Amino acid sequence: MKHLIDIQSLSNQEILNIINLAKEFKNGTKKSDVEKKTLALMFYENSTRTRCSFEIAAQKLNMNIINFDAAHSSLAKGESLKDTIENLYFLGVNAVVIRHSFSGIINNVMKQVKYNMHFVNGGDGTHAHPSQALLDFYTMLEKIGNIENKKITIIGDVSHSRVAKSNISLLSKFGADIHLCAPTYLQFENKTAFNVRYHNEVQEAIDGANVVMVLRVQNERHEKEGYPDSSEYKRLYEIDTKLLKKYAADDVILMHPGPANRNIEVSSELLDNQVGKTILEQAQNGVYVRMAILNTILKGSEG
Repeated sequence: MKHLIDIQSLSNQEILNIINLAKEFKNGTKKSDVEKKTLALMFYENSTRTRCSFEIAAQKLNMNIINFDAAHSSLAKGESLKDTIENLYFLGVNAVVIRHSFSGIINNVMKQVKYNMHFVNGGDGTHAHPSQALLDFYTMLEKIGNIENKKITIIGDVSHSRVAKSNISLLSKFGADIHLCAPTYLQFENKTAFNVRYHNEVQEAIDGANVVMVLRVQNERHEKEGYPDSSEYKRLYEIDTKLLKKYAADDVILMHPGPANRNIEVSSELLDNQVGKTILEQAQNGVYVRMAILNTILKGSEG
């Protein structure tokens, strides 16, 4: 495993290897195999959790870190991403984490680069966000154990969500019962592309659910006009304590990849109570999972 581009490319064993290594890092029983190697963070979209957790993960692994500023780099002068990355390689960078608004761009540039650079997809357009799916899986295993046949409901803007796509790919590999809930205008156009069950109504979607994962409505990715305003979405799809207690499983866990829009897709009172704490634990687990990712792809690579 030299790169992390999407979940589909990983075997179940590779996923479990990352999860088990993350546990070792969290428990303090594993030391870095990649000290002094250099990571460049190339983020072309805004990010808090992903960028910061990759940076903290690299620090904990005793790596060197470059926070690449695209706006003030030679890319602004017309240099291609391929040439930028190849120059970074010859400057001593071993791996790059790329976040970009264009779906598939990391696959494309990886094929163009001629040298032994390691690539991590930090989220590309609406395509994939594999490290988020891995940390979500880690958190589920930590909270509820085996996810086989467990009802996992994803609610929100699934059509634009790279998080939803990566989670569906991963959870399907381990036998989860996956349900999606969204208004028709935010569902996948090709409903047969994934082995999931669709719901228009929240109550039905979360009935007996073991995991409820709420997604943000991604207004910045909407190309069409005519979406209902946030008050209408809130009325029909907001998750609060009353809904979870009435319909979901007693031990339900609430998840959100962030950033959460309070009192639109999820209520403030739910975010701030004990159930909402799992969302903060997701962010914490992201550090250890990303340590495992970096250690795995860089162990044994040239310095």
